[in-house]
Amino acid sequence: MLEFIQWRGSAPMEGSSVGKSPDYNETVPKAKNIEERLERIEQQLRLFQRVSRFMVREMSLHEVLQGIVSLVVEFTQCDSCLVYLCDTDYLVLCASNTHHEAEIGKVRLKLNEGLTGWVARERRLLAISREAYKDPRFKYFGELPEDSFEAFLSAPVIARNRVVGVINVQHRTAHQHTGGEMEVLTTLGEQVGCALALARMSAEAMDSVRHADLVLAAGPVRPMTPVRTGV
Repeated sequence: MLEFIQWRGSAPMEGSSVGKSPDYNETVPKAKNIEERLERIEQQLRLFQRVSRFMVREMSLHEVLQGIVSLVVEFTQCDSCLVYLCDTDYLVLCASNTHHEAEIGKVRLKLNEGLTGWVARERRLLAISREAYKDPRFKYFGELPEDSFEAFLSAPVIARNRVVGVINVQHRTAHQHTGGEMEVLTTLGEQVGCALALARMSAEAMDSVRHADLVLAAGPVRPMTPVRTGV
């Protein structure tokens, strides 16, 4: 039921905003923008939920990585998603959404080579919206079609505060990366790192671990100090 409020005061002065409805041309775009942001946040949440389910199931590490790669492609609408993992002083291609079966395990680059090596060394996100192949840090492989792709977004894979790999997202054409895409890839890099750490523990070892002791043996748990935010 609609409610009507009767104005009981004196008549509003000329030019006053009292009683005027918001400008439709301003209100509608703002509401639409809020809806789009909320929808994108929901998409991010669903993505992280699906990745978490990969990590708790009995799946091979290869299956987990391939599943994560597929989800990244779906979320970012990118043309290529590659996962490189560390092997001593090298980064080795271990997962891809494209047809790189022959290159999996064979494409290797040193930690001081290419954009991917830079991300691993610096532990930093890297976003290039166009002409990534012209960046002085770029390394040309020849066997990978991604060598000619325009846009490049890359985040380190982190496990126990150590870089153990890199995850790359690439677009064939120029693409302006959003803050949400950068945040998502950074978080996925951390989730892949957790998957790698879990993969080192067999199901039998997981069953035999006294999980409470892992926490209690470290001593009393101190409550976290609340983070103050400005008002």
